[in-house]
Amino acid sequence: MHHGVFIFPTDYSIRIDELARAAEERGFESLFVTEHTHIPTSRRSPFAGGGPLPKEYSHTLDPFIGLMAAAAATRTLKLGTGICLVIEHDPITLAKTIASLDLLSNGRFLFGIGAGWNAEEMENHHTVFKTRFRLLRERILAMKEIWTRDEAQYHGEFVNFDPIWSYPKPVQKPHPPVLLGGESGHTLQRVVDFCDETPTRSCPVSPTSKRARRGPVATRRRSRCRCSARRRSARRSTPTPPPGSRARS
Repeated sequence: MHHGVFIFPTDYSIRIDELARAAEERGFESLFVTEHTHIPTSRRSPFAGGGPLPKEYSHTLDPFIGLMAAAAATRTLKLGTGICLVIEHDPITLAKTIASLDLLSNGRFLFGIGAGWNAEEMENHHTVFKTRFRLLRERILAMKEIWTRDEAQYHGEFVNFDPIWSYPKPVQKPHPPVLLGGESGHTLQRVVDFCDETPTRSCPVSPTSKRARRGPVATRRRSRCRCSARRRSARRSTPTPPPGSRARS
């Protein structure tokens, strides 16, 4: 079993390069970060955790700039999005961003994705809430074309472009693993259709458990199943590996 760190990187939390170095020194396998481009003040979409939306949601760093800083500060630590809101990105530019990060980190990027829950946030990116998963599917498939073909093209309902050249290509072949977050009855089918792996609900750490509240620990089994304990506070700290962090399964 592998252990990793999961954090909302913000302008007031521990610096992400400091956290990355501390995590690698202590034997953690990976570092995952969140993404929200912004939070609309209307707050129409209720927070799934109940109550007001935590401050860190509107203060998150750009995940790819943050992970590049983490990559520059480390040598072996894997770097992931948990999750990237693909529905808020242009697929051509996002494909280049990820390929560049994977190249400069020597193939250490893990591409965690999801469709999101904040309807008004995605509306500001011209994404319709009801069709977000169809859009997500096409953007991922289009990005895979860009990553794996010298002359890529894609023609779909939402994504449409004629043959293009786009470099660099990712170091990982055929591309970084695409990890779909989700717990609905459709998740497994979506993984089959356009992703590579999915998190598991069988993690022994619940986001509401006492252990979860003590720190942002994520576990990864050899099958690459993932789960994470949500960080409720972004106070400065250095991670300490949980007991049995070198255990194997």
